Amino acid sequence: MNGLIVTADDFGAALAVNEAVEAAHRTGILTAASLMVDGEAAADAIDRARRLPSLKVGLHLVLVEGRPVLPPSAVPDLVDANGHFRTNMALAGINFFFRPQVRRQLAAEIAAQFALFARSGLPLDHVNAHKHFHLHPTIAGLIIEIGRSYGVRAARVPAEPATVLRQIEPGTRGAPPLLKPWLSLMRRNFHRAGLLTPSHVFGLAWSGAMTAPRLAGLLEHLPAGLSEIYLHPATANSFTGSAPGYRYTDELAALTAPEVLAAAERNHLRRGGFADFAPVHLADAGNAALTGAQP
Repeated sequence: MNGLIVTADDFGAALAVNEAVEAAHRTGILTAASLMVDGEAAADAIDRARRLPSLKVGLHLVLVEGRPVLPPSAVPDLVDANGHFRTNMALAGINFFFRPQVRRQLAAEIAAQFALFARSGLPLDHVNAHKHFHLHPTIAGLIIEIGRSYGVRAARVPAEPATVLRQIEPGTRGAPPLLKPWLSLMRRNFHRAGLLTPSHVFGLAWSGAMTAPRLAGLLEHLPAGLSEIYLHPATANSFTGSAPGYRYTDELAALTAPEVLAAAERNHLRRGGFADFAPVHLADAGNAALTGAQP
């Protein structure tokens, strides 16, 4: 029996996102959400999560396209003149790697976001980063180092098998081949630190466009082991911070679509959050020993 985590990213970004997360968990297949602790609607997201104890909530680190938790004066090399994180991720990544003073500010900001999540009182299910910025080795290393103090047990490694996507829509392109060695190294480093990572992650190629046929197709073709499918559901397609072209309402509809619910039941998928699978590491696709997940 395959294990499945279905995650909504950007929880707390806006009321439209929070409403969709609650609806998709109550009436659909959503099992987890990644919280932006300093998002515009973070307080509302936390209140909803407290009313939904079966929804597993993790930390969605924001280090780009947002504002820091710390005062801008405490992280001057991370922000622009308006106090927002710099948008040039390549340049920011170079600074993280080569400038010790920037790394110290980065570590302080990551620690502040972990601490703010802890103050919510919610159990920490997992950690990932907005725009997958945790692919950067410095950020990944700090997640391990700082997250240990906050009990982090699981993280996302965005390794999406293109062979599965092409079974649903022939011609779909996957991640660049040059990224695969780094993803393998990232997974090994997380495992050495005792963190669970799903074997397969889906949501990259169809980010913002995970329609019901695509989601149902994934449920029909999931590889062996533990998979995560992440989406960006919302009750509106335009809100503060929304990404141009993202089909937020279509993604919400997908999570609750009859054909998707039927596919999940038909394939006997064992669903839950990361914490439901953390007692047993399922990184190897052939390992089917799934324990503790919620139906």
